[in-house]
Formats: sequence, C-alpha cells, structure tokens
Amino acid sequence: MSSDPAPAPRSAGDAFAGRLTRTEVQRGPLSVPGRVVVQVLTEIPVGVESGWHTHPGEEVGYIAAGTVQVQVQGQPPRTLHAGEGFLIPPGTPHNARDLGPGTGQMLSTYVVDPSQPLVTLVAGGDGAPPG
Repeated sequence: MSSDPAPAPRSAGDAFAGRLTRTEVQRGPLSVPGRVVVQVLTEIPVGVESGWHTHPGEEVGYIAAGTVQVQVQGQPPRTLHAGEGFLIPPGTPHNARDLGPGTGQMLSTYVVDPSQPLVTLVAGGDGAPPG
C-alpha cells in the first residue's frame, strides 16, 4: 500500500479562465487509443453563462448543485437541477447558464483527444448561439 498522497486538484487553465471556476479533479489514460479522461468540477456564479463552446470529445456531466440551463446546438434548452445528468456529443457547440439562486456546480467527465484544447469558444464565446 502506497503512502504517497494523491495529487492535489488544480485549476483548469482553459478558455473559461476569469469567467467560471474550474478545478481539474483528475486526468489519465484510457483503454481507447488516442483518448484521455479528464474530470472537471465547474462552478458557475448566478446568472453567468459559459459562452458557446466545444470539446474535442464527449462530455458526460452531472449537476452537483444548483439549477443550470444547458443549451446544445440543434436541441431545445434543458433546465437541469442537482442530481440530473447530461451528455454532449463531441465537437457540438453548447452553453451553460446558472439560473440561481446559488452557484451552480457541474461535474464533467471528458473523453478527449489530448492533443486538442479541452475547451474552444465559438461565436466569440459571448453567449450568442453559433451560426
């Protein structure tokens, strides 16, 4: 049994810096060639949007706290509450907005190509849906 401490969570330095608080919980290889798994806890302040963005692989998410509206291009908006999950297909533009009353928390697991940025803003990332 190892006595080495587990690595401390670290801030996810990505395109959301300054807008959302994102903490990378863990990252590691998968049995799927060319993919890694990345797990991130995102905190969204009341009324704040992520901005439209994509990921280079699947996002499997869970609302850990609060109420968050998730918009996925080509689908009607969904209002999700703590305890509910969501799935975003690879490369699909989407946006998340905290509806309050408190800070929303989302735990997302990404299955991604490690050579690509984890997050890419689209349509300027200003909240306007892409194209």
